[in-house]
Amino acid sequence: MTARPPARGDGLADVMHHPSGKIAYTGELSFAGGPNVTRMPSYRTIDSAGREVEGAALPYPLDRVLATRLYTTMATLQTMDTLFYEAQRQGRFSFYLTSAGEEATVVGSAAALHDTQDWVFAQYREQGVLLWRGFTLRQFADQLLGNELEAGKGRQMPIHYGSAAHAYQTISSPLATQMPHAVGAGYALKLGGARAVTVAYFGEGASSEGDAHAAFNFAATLSVPCLFICRNNGYAISTPANEQFKGDGVAARGPMYGMSAVRVDGGDARAVYNAVRAARETAIAESRPMLIECMSYRSGHHSTSDDSTRYRTADEMRSWRSRDPVTRFRAWMEGQGWWAAGDEAALRTAARKQVLEALDAAACVPKNPLSTMFTDVYADVPWHLREQMQDTVEFASRHPGLLPPDVPIK
Repeated sequence: MTARPPARGDGLADVMHHPSGKIAYTGELSFAGGPNVTRMPSYRTIDSAGREVEGAALPYPLDRVLATRLYTTMATLQTMDTLFYEAQRQGRFSFYLTSAGEEATVVGSAAALHDTQDWVFAQYREQGVLLWRGFTLRQFADQLLGNELEAGKGRQMPIHYGSAAHAYQTISSPLATQMPHAVGAGYALKLGGARAVTVAYFGEGASSEGDAHAAFNFAATLSVPCLFICRNNGYAISTPANEQFKGDGVAARGPMYGMSAVRVDGGDARAVYNAVRAARETAIAESRPMLIECMSYRSGHHSTSDDSTRYRTADEMRSWRSRDPVTRFRAWMEGQGWWAAGDEAALRTAARKQVLEALDAAACVPKNPLSTMFTDVYADVPWHLREQMQDTVEFASRHPGLLPPDVPIK
């Protein structure tokens, strides 16, 4: 008896058993995606006025203690950013950038992580993570001023923080280089059986870098417990997001790489906390990467080297500043009966005093001598670096005006 060919619908002819997986056949000719796709919605739990969003999923509700810590950290970060920005404008150090408009994204996500086990690979606008983990205002000021107490001995530019004690890798200026590093470290955690994740923070502009693609693909194919937290603040310096990519932002790329993804209102600290905590638990339980896109707005200039009024309107900035995430969370706290005007005044006064004291104290600490540029790479400084060190010190001795006056020439 001759075997008949399999009929359509019998489970064989309608499916291609490809090395990449099972793919269904279809007689329709249609193209997926394009410029008019339905955009992924943004999860939120507190609206722009600080009111509860009815029916919002809250797998991890905030109690008063945690909510108060979230708010005080965001408010302190806001105060620190304002005063450090002004200090840079006064010429006390060379560079600064703030988290203005993104405080809820940074602090809300930090609260959902393990402070010492989940290693953070930040971009550069995540100082709120360090603040949450206990990095002191004085340590921030020491780094900005590059004094001899600063761990990097003044060899990094300002805001390039790092702290092994706080599981926070040192910032690297080039965009997206931290993303493959986070994946590699996460793979090491997996091999070692640790119940922890690595965390790669990045902006939507960094997602256009090749390192982002490599990181996403390696993390997915190697099933790495890594959280990718995107701060989509609308601008890559002066380039608006709608000129950076035509697709549906960053979260929509997750499924393409085989990653689960969620889009979150980055101005809602409680929503960010819930999304990141849920992603962390899934990443650990199932050993796989997760992508969280936090939709926020960079309320300030990109940095002290930028004037954002040249590429966005005053009306746009005013509109977004009226939705300040710190004010929004405070309104929610007040609605719970957990915060009052007296609490606010005391917090802001104390934070301002502490930041100014940290700056003044750090300014009194001497700088490292010029020769430290050549140390801490080799256990024994090789001959060619000793020659370069000697030549540099001799040149600086002849031209002392080329150095900051507080850097010892020796």
